[in-house]
Amino acid sequence: MGPTPIICALIGYVLGAIPFGLLLTRVFGAGDLRAIGSGNIGATNVLRTGRKGLAAATLLLDGGKGAAAVLLTRHFTGSEHIAAIAGFAAFGGHLFPVWLNFRGGKGVATMLGVSLAGWWPAGVAALLVWLIGAVVTRYSSVGGMMAAVASAVLFTVARTTVPLDATWTLTAWAMTALLMLKHGDNIRRLRAGTESKIGAKSPPGDPDPPLGHNGGPALDDTHGTR
Repeated sequence: MGPTPIICALIGYVLGAIPFGLLLTRVFGAGDLRAIGSGNIGATNVLRTGRKGLAAATLLLDGGKGAAAVLLTRHFTGSEHIAAIAGFAAFGGHLFPVWLNFRGGKGVATMLGVSLAGWWPAGVAALLVWLIGAVVTRYSSVGGMMAAVASAVLFTVARTTVPLDATWTLTAWAMTALLMLKHGDNIRRLRAGTESKIGAKSPPGDPDPPLGHNGGPALDDTHGTR
């Protein structure tokens, strides 16, 4: 008897909840990421430390943990239904890690990793949309939200020609909905014209992030996307 959906979901959640950005910046002496920039644990905030290598590593690892949850589950169960559940659990783990008081990142990198492992054409397309959207608009948040929507649409359309399990379509849209909710502050600032652009400092008068348990900013990212 193979692993049950609950066990796979728990393993996926634990994988997703690993705060690679926080761990890498501590190990390599870049400081406590929660007290830097926006306080977010993702690659965008790691980049604010000036350590581009650590930011790239965080991006890859945050995406990799989502992909790993899907690939491992697929290997041991042979079920696309359970693999999709594990991928969504990993995404949820990144957004709401239990050991960080459920205050995690915004999930763009992990969503991309889950999408790539779920059905690689949708993942690759979402990755390209993310890169193009961020470069053209210079808003990292816009690129991330565009990528999530693109992934969900492609998973939906693909079911007319590719034998994808229906759970993947549900997973893609559920990830998109949660990602959009996590970007609520970004959406409000975009509408107000006060959202920070990639490489730019926070706009004058932009309020400081709320303080967290360590006296630094709270873990929800007010400017980044992951």
